[in-house]
Amino acid sequence: MLTSSTRSKASRSLAPRPIGTEALTLVEDLAPDLLLLDVHLPDMTGVDVLFELRSRHNPVDVIMVTAERDVAFVQRALRGGASHYLIKPFEISDLSARLRDFARSVESIGHGALSQESVDAAFRRQAPTRATPRSTLPPKGLSRESLDLVIGALRSGEEMSAAECAERVGMARVSVRRYLEHLVSTGQATVRPMYGSGRPVHLFRWVGPG
Repeated sequence: MLTSSTRSKASRSLAPRPIGTEALTLVEDLAPDLLLLDVHLPDMTGVDVLFELRSRHNPVDVIMVTAERDVAFVQRALRGGASHYLIKPFEISDLSARLRDFARSVESIGHGALSQESVDAAFRRQAPTRATPRSTLPPKGLSRESLDLVIGALRSGEEMSAAECAERVGMARVSVRRYLEHLVSTGQATVRPMYGSGRPVHLFRWVGPG
């Protein structure tokens, strides 16, 4: 979780805060303009953090940055007033574009009474842009045959980790993870972290056709 201040002439970034309750305290103390918020946190969901901020009448703008694709989370984030919902993995240019949109919206609003043109411009910049379709063909270094094996394993309908998928298809876990990440990047699979006592395990699920 990151917070950043953008309305001052010199923007500044603050350290990641992985705990929702700590983030709430930090936002209250430092009053940032923008909060980058993941959905999956150890103590509460990022959407819960968003709604708690709104219940406290905190106006901080929020961009959700998360691997969570479930429609329920997206709908709740919209209802909570999130400015954007950026799905991992993403290109750094995708995040940069949303940060620029936010900065331009702040600059366009300015202070005092606004014209309808200024208001319309600010809301247009908050509107989501249509993503450019990405190729479903495997990139260089990935084979079609191995990709089909990984897809076949995922099509069982159950979530599985890279290690579980590797065991099913008889490939190295590191190699399988590259194929899984490719499927996520092309929208054919989803990934979510499952938290336990140690590092989170990332679970993949097939959402493509068939």
